[in-house]
Amino acid sequence: MTLLTVWPDTDPGTVELRTEDPGQIGDVLKQFGVRFERWELTELAEDATSEDVLAAYRAEVDAVIDAEGYIKVDAAVMAPRDGDPEWEQQAKAAREKFLSEHTHDDDEDRFFARGAGVFYLHIGAKVYAVLCEAGDLLSVPANTTHWFDMGTRPDFVAIRFFHDEDGWVGDFCDTNTAERFPSFDDLMASRG
Repeated sequence: MTLLTVWPDTDPGTVELRTEDPGQIGDVLKQFGVRFERWELTELAEDATSEDVLAAYRAEVDAVIDAEGYIKVDAAVMAPRDGDPEWEQQAKAAREKFLSEHTHDDDEDRFFARGAGVFYLHIGAKVYAVLCEAGDLLSVPANTTHWFDMGTRPDFVAIRFFHDEDGWVGDFCDTNTAERFPSFDDLMASRG
């Protein structure tokens, strides 16, 4: 289930809102131009490739492309390979790439076909953590300050949409805000 947690940006110890209600999550995010949707899940093979994932969600992907004008779409697949030191290094590097506050000149649309990840949106004087799980589509508008945490053991499949052939390009903010807030692992553990 999707989880939205809101804190003042100066006090990660004070939770102003914590909800798993999809309607409330959508309403809160909509005021910032953030689109939140739930899609029906399609069964994916454990070894599904990017092409398999896109084929499984072809109708939904095409609808987003038609509505938003995206020109590049792919599926990021992160699956643990226990005991594989190369994978552990790759996972650590991938996680660290997104853990600092940044913006993009483009929207950041992600659909989670499997697994989970957290988008932290720093809007005004608040931080909105959206713990997305399988079935969630989140669209972070261009120039929104945010960061993403996939956890210390990334395990997800996410369809990514881009308006530019260059794909993901971040403009980093040089802040330590992200370091002060609960991580993906912390949020997952807090759900009991």
